[in-house]
Amino acid sequence: MHKNEILINANEIRNTISKLKKDGYPLLLDITVIDYLEYPDVTPNRFAVVYILRDHTFKKFITVKAFVDDITLTVDSISDMYYSANWAEREAYDQYGIIFKGHKNLKRVLNHHQFKGHPLRKDYPVTKRQLCTQTEDLMDEMTPLLESYGYNKEDHEDLMFLNVGPSHPASHGTIRNFLAMEGETIKACVTEVGYLHRGFEKACETHTYSQVIPYTDRLNYCSAILNNIGYSKAIEDMLGIDITARAKMIRIIIGELSRIIDHLVCNAANMVDLGGLTNFWYLFAPRDKSYTLLSKLTGARLTNSYTRIGGLEFDLYDGFEEDLNEVLKDVENGINDALSLVEHNRIFHDRTQDVGVINDEFAISAGVTGPNLRASGVAFDLRKDAPYYGYENFDFDVAIGSHGDVYDRVMVKFEEIRQSIRIIKQAMKELPDGPLNVNHQGVLLPDKKDVYGNIEGLMNQFKLTFEGIKVPKGEYYGYTEGANGELGFHVTSDGTGTPYKVKCRPPSFYSLGAYSRIVEGGMLADAVITMASMNFIAGEFDR
Repeated sequence: MHKNEILINANEIRNTISKLKKDGYPLLLDITVIDYLEYPDVTPNRFAVVYILRDHTFKKFITVKAFVDDITLTVDSISDMYYSANWAEREAYDQYGIIFKGHKNLKRVLNHHQFKGHPLRKDYPVTKRQLCTQTEDLMDEMTPLLESYGYNKEDHEDLMFLNVGPSHPASHGTIRNFLAMEGETIKACVTEVGYLHRGFEKACETHTYSQVIPYTDRLNYCSAILNNIGYSKAIEDMLGIDITARAKMIRIIIGELSRIIDHLVCNAANMVDLGGLTNFWYLFAPRDKSYTLLSKLTGARLTNSYTRIGGLEFDLYDGFEEDLNEVLKDVENGINDALSLVEHNRIFHDRTQDVGVINDEFAISAGVTGPNLRASGVAFDLRKDAPYYGYENFDFDVAIGSHGDVYDRVMVKFEEIRQSIRIIKQAMKELPDGPLNVNHQGVLLPDKKDVYGNIEGLMNQFKLTFEGIKVPKGEYYGYTEGANGELGFHVTSDGTGTPYKVKCRPPSFYSLGAYSRIVEGGMLADAVITMASMNFIAGEFDR
């Protein structure tokens, strides 16, 4: 048990969480489950539910863990306390079979409705595949939702039921929204995901800690390196490793460039949904140039796998600074050109202002973080509130909105691009010399001259490759500021070179969980641009 963890009895969950909320923990970040079936230490029960909460200052977090009765597998729901618990508890039920008593809609959320069993349990075979042969009509969710809004079954004839997605350009990924329409107005919305579920967390359990890094690329593939950094940092923290000053600064530089790329593609796609194709090219051209730079640095354009536990794969190449300056100049020109077309454009303002509004109270209850939360006027940014890698030494501003509408989300991302450019320029100016990677034979592969030249180097190479990095036993939650909000990894280690369990806290999952309530009462055309402005990345929520 780490210093931020509270261990309680299962029957104390509601009282404990309620007290924490009153004491200033308004943000439920995630809920996960640990299956101790194969864990080497004896535990009182097989399953434990873990709740991760952040306080009102956003500087501190706490985890609450409760072991579940092995017979009933039941705990009390807290979905009435935190809106984010709705999908979080559904995921825990779906993947592990834990029953949350009092949840109004406890059904699968990632796996399809015909799925049998719970795939993240330790005794579920990783090779067992189950086909979905029948599409779910989702009326089991839609009917009670409409009833809660005052519609009886007799009223259904006056409504039109419409599917938007999963195969639709406006869905920005494999997302299905089932709508109840009255004319052009959305009266109720049910969101279904799981079409891209690829078993990231199950795969982590059969690979070494280093082999997991390429899998993180495919989470938010619009800013892959930020996922590399978040995962590597969590493992380094568990190992008690402080990476070199040069590695920290390069991670900041490349991470902020990845944030820029992510925001560029989000705003570019949003402009297309608004009918502004010219803006798309203004923003996409510098994004493409950024990928050329990343390709020269890492060997890959999109999924870079650049970090290593203890450092980075490659140092900056000769001429990197000149290439970077060209990219940043093109990015600045691109956003200036795009803004020149929309900043004072009447059509853009009418389509984006007071559309898709997320108020600050609901955003926090729903677990929304990142630009979507900052656009609602909440200045939560982990680079400021819980800084790492020396972010506290940089001069940059947190971009915030005031109304939480599409307009604010677009403009916050544009301003965050400018602030990331500020950070990169400062980091390049202060970039230290020195080693790139830590000198730790239990973490990093030895130089080739040692592998080929002495038996110790050969043995170390063999053991690290086949056995992996030995991470001390324990459970740890690590977090960074991803492009879409707080990106967290809750890692359980059994002391071997393979993770016992890795749970990703993906920011897009919780933003999408809130989406259906945000678009209700608006028009269908507005729902499309609201989705684009919230920047849902399917690889992140369909883990």
